Amino acid sequence: MSTTITESVKPLSQGVSLPVIDPQQYDYDHLKPYVHPPETKKELPWAELVTLDLEDFPRPGGKERLAKQLEHAVHHVGFFYVKNYGLSQEEVDHQFTLAKNFFDLDLEDKTKYELDYANADYNGYRRAGRGKTGPVKDNVEIYNVAKFTKDFEGKYDHPDLLKAHLPEIEAFSRALHSNVVIPLLRLFAIVLQLPDEDYLVKQHSYEKRSEDHFRYMIYHRRTPEEHEASGYGQSTGHTDLGTLTLLFRQPVAGLQILGEDGNWTYVSAQPGTITVNLADTISHLTGGYLKSSVHRVVAPPKDQWQYDRTGLLYFARPHSDTILNPITDSPVLEKAGVKPRFDKPISMGEWVKAKQTLQLNPEISAKKYAESKDGTVEIIGGFRDRKYA
Repeated sequence: MSTTITESVKPLSQGVSLPVIDPQQYDYDHLKPYVHPPETKKELPWAELVTLDLEDFPRPGGKERLAKQLEHAVHHVGFFYVKNYGLSQEEVDHQFTLAKNFFDLDLEDKTKYELDYANADYNGYRRAGRGKTGPVKDNVEIYNVAKFTKDFEGKYDHPDLLKAHLPEIEAFSRALHSNVVIPLLRLFAIVLQLPDEDYLVKQHSYEKRSEDHFRYMIYHRRTPEEHEASGYGQSTGHTDLGTLTLLFRQPVAGLQILGEDGNWTYVSAQPGTITVNLADTISHLTGGYLKSSVHRVVAPPKDQWQYDRTGLLYFARPHSDTILNPITDSPVLEKAGVKPRFDKPISMGEWVKAKQTLQLNPEISAKKYAESKDGTVEIIGGFRDRKYA
């Protein structure tokens, strides 16, 4: 499957800033390359997930075959893999190299681009240590890059390292949207037996305002003492707030999903794949029928304790003005008898602001959970979220 970018526009600058001095210094020949750590040798309880071959999508009957593969996964599991998604391994490795070199920058250079926590604006740099796993501060750094559209033009600046590669980052992000997100939305429409295969696609066009973003992420390695103090956890169980999350393969084991049987299983690093998980918004739009999967990150096996866990992710979300009511013209949803998950009309923009405020501000989240006393908290419109161990 070749890289296809269906909406061709002039690349946009995301920030009004000075040009990069000597951009050649940021050529890949001058950057320290990212090297994938070795896989664990420990036997772990691995999740059995379906793998979709996207090369089958344009073939006669291909969409129907892929949708059939997805029926169980999207309703009962919420996680699956895709392969042949139209990006070369070199292109993927380049993004991992950018991530590594960004996180290797001095803290003072990264905090120039720190995100706006108070206003729930998550584009930019998120420093480690803002939250806690037990008594231990979190070990997670994040850098989010907004969509390359007019809505965000001139809003965010970037360090020279990334600025030198913005056209490439844009092409990479757009390819993920065109090659993975859009085909999957069409497959979901087939699963739901919608009369219009593009029903969900029309809510997720790239050019219209939405809060999609591309992310570099790192879980820094911990000492044995820190692992013990944290209870060998790195993030609590949670669901993502958008439509889909795309996670590129990285071999440090730690990502777990919560099964319907109440057991946690590990997501393995399958070569040449992207791990896809369904998130809250697609669940809202289907009254909970499509499953927003609960997942968490735990400490890796001891034979991987000496490695950082670096991630590349893409978060897809519908247009900010989308109202998150269940789809009404799906015979599948009608038969399932799904109901709205909010007690009033809620837009995607409102949902993002409400949930992101809690995610970005641990002190607000902790206060609300303490006040609720039942392990849940209202996000907005009567919808209650909860934490998982």
